[in-house]
Amino acid sequence: MKSKLTLTCSVLALAGTLVQAADWPTWGGRADRNMISEEKGLPVELDPGKKKPGSDEIDLSTTKNVAWVAKLGSQTYGTPSIAAGTVYVGTNNESPRNPNHIGDRGIVMAFDEYTGEFKWQMVSPKLGAGKVSDWEFLGMCSTPTLSGNRGYVVTNRCEIVCIDTNGLSDGNQGMQDEAKYMAAPDKDGKVNPIEPGKTDADIIWVYDMRKELGVFPHNIASSYVLVQDGKVYCTTSNGVDWSHTNIPAPTAPSFVCLDAETGEYVAEMNPIVSERVLHCSWSSPAYGLVNGKPQLFFAGGDGWAYGLGTADVKEKIDDEISELPILWSYDANPPEYRKSPAGEPMKYAEYDGPSECIATPVYHDGLLYIEIGQDPEHGEGVGMISCIDPSKAEGDITGKAVWTYKGIERSISTPAIKDGLLYTADYTGRIFCLDAKTGKEYWVHDTKGHIWANPLVADGKIYLGNEEGELFILAEGKEKKLLAEIEFSAPLKGSAVAANGALYIATETHLYCFKEGAKPAQ
Repeated sequence: MKSKLTLTCSVLALAGTLVQAADWPTWGGRADRNMISEEKGLPVELDPGKKKPGSDEIDLSTTKNVAWVAKLGSQTYGTPSIAAGTVYVGTNNESPRNPNHIGDRGIVMAFDEYTGEFKWQMVSPKLGAGKVSDWEFLGMCSTPTLSGNRGYVVTNRCEIVCIDTNGLSDGNQGMQDEAKYMAAPDKDGKVNPIEPGKTDADIIWVYDMRKELGVFPHNIASSYVLVQDGKVYCTTSNGVDWSHTNIPAPTAPSFVCLDAETGEYVAEMNPIVSERVLHCSWSSPAYGLVNGKPQLFFAGGDGWAYGLGTADVKEKIDDEISELPILWSYDANPPEYRKSPAGEPMKYAEYDGPSECIATPVYHDGLLYIEIGQDPEHGEGVGMISCIDPSKAEGDITGKAVWTYKGIERSISTPAIKDGLLYTADYTGRIFCLDAKTGKEYWVHDTKGHIWANPLVADGKIYLGNEEGELFILAEGKEKKLLAEIEFSAPLKGSAVAANGALYIATETHLYCFKEGAKPAQ
């Protein structure tokens, strides 16, 4: 019989495992992309503090429930990922951490989860294509998906890069050419390699989607990869050119699958999305079991949603190409957004015209939720949420949704579903609560500021920020109840996430770790 001490140690070890399982290693926290967390005790009373005079540094004595604050770049779109004691976030290089890397770059920063101490960074030089394919100063718009001791991220250069989550602390694994990778050409076009140091990333492999797939990224490459069963599934960001009417690469795939260990090509999606892309494909893929079988969910830049088979059932097309089978497809735009009453095509980017899908599809309780929207640069416009049942889907299921809701405008926010309620937001700035089974509207809250981010549902609360730098905390449930409204010093374009008892919020310029009762070291 085990002693009480042995049993106690076993319980503590299990508790440690459970705490570790409360990491937030990927966009949405898990493969179904449902933005909910089981964390408890998250704070409502938050004060991000004030900046010290003439400085970007936060005066920690003016904060409340802040464990630590870390400086990011000047534009941050990445939502944090947390695993194994490290917090990662995509940003730009306007607050350089290394004098060897000065100027416009895409950056992934890694911080200690408990102290906020800067650990290391991944540096990605610009393509030099300007706003067409690598918009200046947007930085790295994605954050790594974490799996074991590897992270996988889409860079501003339209690459999928695998990094060692330990940085260079355990030696240089995989690729040995980081010195050249990190170096940007000088004014004469010469590349002078920069020898990596202890605060640089250890790159395992790089897959260049422009080179290998012929992809033409529009504005910036951005998507959160899905790592599942040893495979990396990723949106390619293939889109239109500067004219917004020409598609330079209509035969390039909008979706690709790689081997997670080696970075080798496995399969791709038929180029149908690229052939009719409206702007760009930025939405991230989701995953779930449908009728007991694995299925991928992808919402494309053509405004359609797709159910795809996984790499296990790929179909060989020729010696170079294998395709992920398309199991079903669904036009997420209603007919009146596509064509006028007279039958004329509605113009893209116009208020009442069609939209692509940027929000990630979410799979929950056997149903899939899809929203349409556009690049915020295009402004506001009509939108729609669709709920479909993939278990009954085969072929073109357009018009066969379980329910649709048109009370929402364009949205780039991924919804969160819990206890039969769906929470989401539109770019206009409104937060919605709907019945997840029927689409019935329960309440709407207007934040009066554009929303880029996604709602986090955790601890009986909904956390969501807007472009005005205001964080709104509402109570879960069918009755609207605003718990708090907190002002930050910079826009909130990334989403709040919760992990291991803490709430993480990235503004454009700072990363905050909030904990109930926390008092930061001065």
